[in-house]
Amino acid sequence: MSTPRPLRRVITVLVILGAAGAGIWGWQHYRGGSGAHQAAEAAKDPGKAGRGPAIPVTIATVQKASFPLYLSSLGTVQGFNTVVVRTRVDGQIDQIAFKEGQIVQAGDLIAQIDPRPFQATLDQAKAKKAQDEANLANAQLDLGRSVRLGEFATKQQTDTQRSTVQQLTAQIAADDAAIANAQTQLDYASVKAPISGVTGIRQVDKGNIVNAATQTGIVTIAQIEPIAVIFTAPEERVSDINKAQAAHPLQVIALSTDGKTRLSEGTLSVVNNQVDSNSGTVRLKAVFDNKDHALWPGLAVSTELLIKTLDGVVIAPNEAVQHGADGLYAYAVDADNKAQVRKLQVGPANDRNTVITSGLDPGDRVIVGGQYKVKPGATVAFKVAEGQPPPAVTTGSAAGGAR
Repeated sequence: MSTPRPLRRVITVLVILGAAGAGIWGWQHYRGGSGAHQAAEAAKDPGKAGRGPAIPVTIATVQKASFPLYLSSLGTVQGFNTVVVRTRVDGQIDQIAFKEGQIVQAGDLIAQIDPRPFQATLDQAKAKKAQDEANLANAQLDLGRSVRLGEFATKQQTDTQRSTVQQLTAQIAADDAAIANAQTQLDYASVKAPISGVTGIRQVDKGNIVNAATQTGIVTIAQIEPIAVIFTAPEERVSDINKAQAAHPLQVIALSTDGKTRLSEGTLSVVNNQVDSNSGTVRLKAVFDNKDHALWPGLAVSTELLIKTLDGVVIAPNEAVQHGADGLYAYAVDADNKAQVRKLQVGPANDRNTVITSGLDPGDRVIVGGQYKVKPGATVAFKVAEGQPPPAVTTGSAAGGAR
């Protein structure tokens, strides 16, 4: 016998209401048990309910030290001297006497041009001089005879002989000049290095005909010991640079373009005599010994020009200095390992540290990592930043150190 439809609906509603009531009762029972547990825990440690977990941060110690003021810029390495070696006479190259990339000394043979035409010219000039010397000797003998004849020789004859001697003497002087010129041309056939430096890629091969009018050289030599770096500085720093340079040579450090690798250290050599009005900068030249050849012509580098050093100033890592609506501030960690806000006044900064003129003292512990989690008065658990000295141990500080 089937159950009437109205009765089935009533039974379904009663089942749903019963299940809902059971769920509500169970949830309240669980909540009540959890609340009892929390109350028991609070009774055991009344202060625990008001404390949160320590916030992990990284700290560094404020120090009193010397602070170098560097002026950073970008520069380009140039050979201290750069020469394009060209021939000064015409002829065929018989020998290339260097290897590409070789370091040569001033006076070393670079190339040899066929010397035979120049040697022949030199020999011809020497022969011409010998001929004129023989003629001069004969003319001097004739002059001597005319003088000894006295009144038996006409005055015209004597004067003519004397003039002949003078002409031949002048001719011999011209012969000497011709010999010197021929010797010079012969010497030019041996192309030698005018400076010491490193050779580049060879531009002419053996067997080619070269001439003095050609603009293409045989090779380029760049002097790299010492070597120069050209860089710029803002026009408003020209006065400071000149004053410091007048006192003593200024140190210049050359680094890789990313500023991470120190390449070489040199001194400022020249401050250009004119400021570029278009860019508002002045060109500077620094000289480096470059014994290890860390600098190479054409290389782009970063430069740091040491203008002066501030002695005994308070410095803190740049990461400690924060920007807020009320200005600059830092979080300091007190003896109870709680964070405190310190308003700051700062001086110059470099890529690592900032000079603190007020707000922090030497020995203060400042947060340099994890500040975004910190609020004033929060308890912190710290670790010391890499490369930083450990902070001085004060009352309560040991408990906050991260392990």
